[in-house]
Amino acid sequence: MNNKTFFYQKLAVSNIRKNGRVYFPYLLTCAITVAMYFIMFSLSDNPGIDQVIGGSHVRYALSMASKVVGMFAVIFLFYTNSFLMKQRKRELALYNILGMEKWHLGKMLFWETVCVGIVTLVFGLVMGMLLNKLMFLLVLRMFDSQVPLAFSLSGKAFWSTCFLFTVIFLLILLNSVRQIQFKSPMELLREGNAGEKEPKTRWITAFLGIVFLGIGYYMAVAIKNPVAALALFFVAVFFVIIGTYCIFTAGSIAFLKFLRSRKGYYYKANHFISVSGMLYRMRQNAVGLANICVLSTMVLVMVSSTLSLYMGIDDIVKTQHFRDIQIVSEDYSEENRGQIQERAKMVLGEEGYSFSEEADYTLLGFAALERGGSLEGGAGDASILEMNSLREIYVITSEDYERLTGEKLELSEGEIFLRNTEKGFPGNKLTVMGREYAIAGQKKGNPNGIIKSAGSGTRNYLLVVSGKEEFEELNRLQREIYGQHASVPEFIYGFNLGGGSESQLMAAEALFHRLAGNPEDGGAGLPVSVSSMAGAKEDSVGLFGGLFFIGVFLGILFLMATVLIIYYKQLSEGYDDAGRFNVMKKVGMSGREIRRSIHSQVLTVFFLPLLGAGIHVAFAFPYLTRVLSLFCMYNVPLFAICTAGVMAAFALFYLAVYRLTERVYYRIVR
Repeated sequence: MNNKTFFYQKLAVSNIRKNGRVYFPYLLTCAITVAMYFIMFSLSDNPGIDQVIGGSHVRYALSMASKVVGMFAVIFLFYTNSFLMKQRKRELALYNILGMEKWHLGKMLFWETVCVGIVTLVFGLVMGMLLNKLMFLLVLRMFDSQVPLAFSLSGKAFWSTCFLFTVIFLLILLNSVRQIQFKSPMELLREGNAGEKEPKTRWITAFLGIVFLGIGYYMAVAIKNPVAALALFFVAVFFVIIGTYCIFTAGSIAFLKFLRSRKGYYYKANHFISVSGMLYRMRQNAVGLANICVLSTMVLVMVSSTLSLYMGIDDIVKTQHFRDIQIVSEDYSEENRGQIQERAKMVLGEEGYSFSEEADYTLLGFAALERGGSLEGGAGDASILEMNSLREIYVITSEDYERLTGEKLELSEGEIFLRNTEKGFPGNKLTVMGREYAIAGQKKGNPNGIIKSAGSGTRNYLLVVSGKEEFEELNRLQREIYGQHASVPEFIYGFNLGGGSESQLMAAEALFHRLAGNPEDGGAGLPVSVSSMAGAKEDSVGLFGGLFFIGVFLGILFLMATVLIIYYKQLSEGYDDAGRFNVMKKVGMSGREIRRSIHSQVLTVFFLPLLGAGIHVAFAFPYLTRVLSLFCMYNVPLFAICTAGVMAAFALFYLAVYRLTERVYYRIVR
């Protein structure tokens, strides 16, 4: 067969091999992205997930994560390919000058893309298949589940991965061909040397960046209500991202010009070369620095938030259950209360369970807006701006309160005793749903877990009223205001159980069957729900364990993207600076001075994204604590420790990448 038949295929393979320093990280990244997408999709499609505790939560989280990885793959692979094309434009221009027509170049790029696609799909899928079972076993380990797993491969995941990345590589090819098709060889050469003019300082862009960052930071600090924080989360993120790009594209140039204006700093050999070199190409590199900052922030936020949720499962469960076993009924009549307690004790005795610290009370909970010295209705129609005034109100009688806490209160009609989890209520009077009360006293804290957190994270008040008449009056008032959306008082009966988690689960199941079950099946048909602290913990492990797994998985993906952007940034700058440093060596600059200049150049800008990410996380911290409170995560010190630990680990990793890429840069320019 004529050797010309395989000319373009051989040329494509030769080009990839000769540009190995540029292509190898790209191939590795593509393969890892393919593997990650396959693993995530395969896990979400694995029938064994249904046997894991909280399997429905885990499956949904994995399914959403696979979509995120897919969207990320499209954006990220396009972005990294732009680095490749920048390095290849000089080469493609020379091919064109030496006689290759545009369609020849297109044919060569086609075979290069085919080679890259085949290699990355094969290696990525093989890697994904090998790691698939390992990842599933890791999920089981995190959820403390003993589920027998037979090795299985998802055909759906296989074909979905092949289809997605085939489309991505096809779009990348079309974009590459577009870049060379309508440009002359001289234009390609000029683009290969882009960034040679000194950029102007864009003060308006820098000012807008400060404004956008200020808005995002203000929202993070000023929005106190978690519901509003969650609703406006992506708005705040949008402002911070836009502000980051504006600051890096305009502020970095202003910063370098400021360094140049400082004569004592600028007129030193290493600083002179580094500052002038960075200044002339900052226009094209600022976007890369902003990308690194945004990706670093995403890694820090995702991993620290999901880690704190996973580590704080015990605290979360305790905020929702004041005893090991909790029986709740919306029928709080004396007759029903007595039946529930009598029947529960009988079942526990027959089943051989010992219990202690039993307690019961009736609780009414509803939402209200705090305005001045009153708590008003209309919370359901509150705007986002009014969310900071949203409160959770809980009402209990003094009789139940005294039985639970041992604190005796002497309350007259029209008086209330106030408990709160944050700051107290100002003044001596409080109007609740139009009815005025005198505040007989206030105290901070949630006594014996009376307040059942609904996971709204809003500030709450416990109102202790004088008796059943006042309790029913407030119930009537909130029903008039909220109508069909009104809350229903609940009778809550709980106790601690001897034994471990297994005993709690079995006891809760037996109680529910004997209390709420059909009388024909041995039940009493009572309108109750039964929950246990062990069962709630299992559900939380499924939910938060899944979120932590996703957070770490996506964190690794974004971390990989960060490393690759840094690597290509150093590679691109190294090739741009090689000629400049050769001239410097010819005029007498020593190798030691070159190395000092390189160190100064890399260090000056390299850690700006890390500093920016640290500032973003610092301002986001109070915002994130409010969002986490929606999951009943109120342990702020734990979240602070997790955040600090993740930031420290990330900084060490970032430093290692800095050392590695500095050596790569030095090898290119020396």
